[in-house]
Parts: sequence; structure tokens; C-alpha cells
Amino acid sequence: MIAINIDVKKIDKAALFIGKKGTYLNMTLMENREGVDQYGNEGFIVQDIGMARRQAGERGAILGNWKTVKPAQAQVPVKQVQAQVQADDEDESFIPF
Repeated sequence: MIAINIDVKKIDKAALFIGKKGTYLNMTLMENREGVDQYGNEGFIVQDIGMARRQAGERGAILGNWKTVKPAQAQVPVKQVQAQVQADDEDESFIPF
């Protein structure tokens, strides 16, 4: 999974375009030249501005950063499991078969 953070205030609205189902923003993920930074970011996000503007010497704005993250595993806290086991043990009507 890749986590992305962008500053929406930096979006160049002139580069947005209308598609069949909405208004779109093209972006490119670029890797940091020197690897992972001090915050764990692996790269940055650049707004695509179109070929004509790039050929005219313009550069897209850097909108933010990205990094690869591992999905959090759903774990039940040990105290919650212990409380449930105790509740089951105290309930004499509980028959485990």
C-alpha cells in the first residue's frame, strides 16, 4: 500500500481536465534521488501540467510526498481477549459443545 499526502493548495487548477465522470488531476510519483528521507518518505508527487507546458520550460508543482506502508493488522488487545474468556468461564450456562 502506498500512502500519499498532498497539499491541495498547490494544485494548478489550469492543469485540471474534465473527463466523462468528473474533473481529473494527473500526478506522477517520483522516487527520492537519495532514498528514504528522515520522515520515511520514499518520494514526492509532481502535478502533470501537459506536454506543451513542459516543452515551454514549465515544471509541475511538487504537491507532496509518498511512502510505502504495510497495512495495519487487525489485532484484538490481550486484555479484551482475557476479559471475554473470563466472562465465558463465569457464565455457567455456557456449554462449549
